[in-house]
Amino acid sequence: MDRPRDLWIFAYGSLMWRPGFAFAERHPARLRGFHRRFCIVSRHHRGSFARPGLVLGLDRGGTTQGVAYLVAAHHAADVLKAVRARELISGVYREALLTVTLLGEPSRQVAAIVYLAEPHHPSFNPRLPVRLQAHIIAHAHGRSGDNLGYLASTVGELLRLGIRERELERIATCLGAVRTRAPAPRRPSVPAGRRAVPWPKLKRVRVSELTRFRHRLRQK
Repeated sequence: MDRPRDLWIFAYGSLMWRPGFAFAERHPARLRGFHRRFCIVSRHHRGSFARPGLVLGLDRGGTTQGVAYLVAAHHAADVLKAVRARELISGVYREALLTVTLLGEPSRQVAAIVYLAEPHHPSFNPRLPVRLQAHIIAHAHGRSGDNLGYLASTVGELLRLGIRERELERIATCLGAVRTRAPAPRRPSVPAGRRAVPWPKLKRVRVSELTRFRHRLRQK
């Protein structure tokens, strides 16, 4: 029987500021080959089927700076089970074991659990304009809270770590204009040269469409 081993987990979104598990060490870390973006339509944690929200995923290309947690061997099985229950809801995240660099003095590399966006999943949507992302985030709410709080907490933690994420900051800036806009009447009067921002017509997804990705959950 294999002995339990220490576990590394790479965090780039809510796990940075709300891990929800016990850890022995926490280090700034870098993952190459993937970048962080609001590319996942959330119908659970930060949105609903009626009004989906957006959460972060890792899409191919570029580099992501975040946090790596070391979980002691005697906690590893329970922590991994809890993190999977949180992240692997519909199969939109794919669990992978990848090399991340701990940004200490000196730096070193470790193999860490990372949750990547599944590009073939119906909830994967990487090409929404910044203004539209801001509009969705301003109004969506899910089981884990409002979408705006998710963005604010993530941007705040990145800034605390000294990480500049330009696209996320642009979304936050755009949200200032979105949030100060008064609720539109049923038939809004739009000034000449301007367009009202409608609730986006995201691809409708049936629960049955998600079942082909749930085989991952059964294998864990």
